[in-house]
Amino acid sequence: MTKLSYRLSILLAATSLLGTAHAQSTATDPLFTAAPESLQPQQVRSLQQRLSDWPQLAYYREQNARLPAPRKGEARVVFYGDSITEGWGPTGSESFFPGKGYLNRGISGQTTAQMLLRFRQDVIALHPAVVVILAGTNDIAGNTGPASQAMIEDNLHSMVELAQAHGIKVVLSSVLPVSAYPWRPGLQPAASVRALNAALKGYAEQQRLVYLDYHAALGNADGGLDKALAEDGVHPTPAGYAKMAPLAEAAVAAALAH
Repeated sequence: MTKLSYRLSILLAATSLLGTAHAQSTATDPLFTAAPESLQPQQVRSLQQRLSDWPQLAYYREQNARLPAPRKGEARVVFYGDSITEGWGPTGSESFFPGKGYLNRGISGQTTAQMLLRFRQDVIALHPAVVVILAGTNDIAGNTGPASQAMIEDNLHSMVELAQAHGIKVVLSSVLPVSAYPWRPGLQPAASVRALNAALKGYAEQQRLVYLDYHAALGNADGGLDKALAEDGVHPTPAGYAKMAPLAEAAVAAALAH
């Protein structure tokens, strides 16, 4: 193996472990399956960028810079999460709560550790009245390495505490039901998801947060999602988001009234 091939192999392995690629596409992304020596210079630069900006602070940086301050009387709401949040659609699109003016700050594949690192930039600095946090499934999937339930809880608690310190009301969402991850064959996450959600619900009650229970509304007998709600068992279809939307809107209203 040449020195270049060796370095590229290390780069590929490290990037895969960091999990900054879209969670669902990790196994099929040509950047991860191609022989190192076959990669083009722009592909190498892309991998280097993923490593150099692990929390993906650059992802929304320009959008944040263009965002005006909230208008007087405006109750700005930020939806904060991973691919399931990003999948609502871009801010201002017809699929993302049309007419509400909510902000989408989801990034596919992210774990709570990455989200915690970008929380100040992508939530606090936007001066929202409410943040809707949905995270944890990628931690259970091991996207950035093994993560215990305690580690996930610690990261989510830290996000909540940061929000509270800045006068931002929190909607804490349950992890969506999932019985299998396409990119993690053999992993059976349903029990881990239920255990994490039970802990999050208890924490929300303790902290007097609004708890948004997607799991109870969407789960099937196996603790997962039916194909009609999530074709791959993880990422909601339009029908899945249609069931989630009124639950999210009710939770936001409850937080604003709290």
